[in-house]
Amino acid sequence: QIFKYENKTCLFLFLFFFDYVLCFVWYYFRYIRRRKTLRRETGRGVWTFDQMIGIYYVQVPIRMTVVAINESIPNSGLFVYAPVAPTKECLSLLQDLIDRYGPIKYIVLPSVAVEHKVLAGPFARKFPKAEFFITDKQYSFPLNLPDATLGLPSWAKPLPASSSEGGTVMWDGMFNHEVLSIKPGVGSEFQEAAFFHKASKTLLLCDTLFATDGNPPEILTSEPEYTRALLFHARDSPLDVVPDTPENRRKGWRRIVLLFNFFFPSAAVVDLGIKPLLKLRPYELGWGGWMPFDWKNEEYERTSFDRYVNGGKPVVYTIIQIIISRGNSGESLRTWVNKVKQWDFDRVIPAHLDAPLAIGPKEFVNTFSFLESGKNEVRFCDEDVAFLRAAENGFLNFSVYKSSLGPLRGKPCGIQ
Repeated sequence: QIFKYENKTCLFLFLFFFDYVLCFVWYYFRYIRRRKTLRRETGRGVWTFDQMIGIYYVQVPIRMTVVAINESIPNSGLFVYAPVAPTKECLSLLQDLIDRYGPIKYIVLPSVAVEHKVLAGPFARKFPKAEFFITDKQYSFPLNLPDATLGLPSWAKPLPASSSEGGTVMWDGMFNHEVLSIKPGVGSEFQEAAFFHKASKTLLLCDTLFATDGNPPEILTSEPEYTRALLFHARDSPLDVVPDTPENRRKGWRRIVLLFNFFFPSAAVVDLGIKPLLKLRPYELGWGGWMPFDWKNEEYERTSFDRYVNGGKPVVYTIIQIIISRGNSGESLRTWVNKVKQWDFDRVIPAHLDAPLAIGPKEFVNTFSFLESGKNEVRFCDEDVAFLRAAENGFLNFSVYKSSLGPLRGKPCGIQ
């Protein structure tokens, strides 16, 4: 069964490492200089700045959150969590808040993930007077290079593991934070810094928790180029010209979510060989109409997607669950969850997919229920995690430590 997935796994590893090496070049020329920024006011002195991230039109939001540190005190300044690309549009939208609330005082890179790291350095350089904190286990692969070579400025400071450390007051006393640190395997690290803004009762997260209600995010419908991604994935044959309708946009988003979360979803037949390449033709939506995924039928798609969405309830991304259940088999995660759940938040803003999410400590804890079951159970169709399970037991076996929670397992959905 492992060898059944051998070619797919090799491609996954190649794309992952190739993307890692060339990520900054791709981001700079494709996105940093010209990507769209969508600012939204969520209330209580908190704003989100959404941009896009993705390849092969599998595009999802990547989000920066900006908080007025203390709205009741004039010119108290701004706090920036998970910076995005500092485009002219982004900086212009940010300047409006600076004029109203004062300068940016703090910038936080809450993750070691490359998609966040490559944006944080350029952003921090635009605001050299702000204190710039980064989680302290930044690394690169295959060579672990110094932070300065990763695009991070020399004045970056290591983020303490907790705001309660050292007896000093951080963030003007307006935030609490806790850092989750896990070593999932040889030569790799995972970190997630959770921040709680007391005044707005907002929990800021990066990659540990996502949710979607099934509709395309607003940023994906804000530009013709992004809408094209939805229509591109709504095709049922390579050269289909799909009408731009709400239903087709939802169909495209459904498929993007399945590809984003599972890489090789069970509702699709995957052909990464020569046949799809032989069908390439000039095509108005791009990529020559390349279509290596042949979707089986709408019933399978909807079954798989509905399991993922589950009424918009938060969930852990598949790859992230594999990672955070490593190290000491989830004990670091359990400690972090138990600390975060003590905070009195009533909404969560993650760095991807939908936000804000109207959830509190109880729903937050329930998202990590696999810790209590003692097994790496997921709410997804088991058929959808079969590839990742085979990869864990096969080619990824060298890069991740064993976990007593075992590989990902869901409940069968009857997808064939």
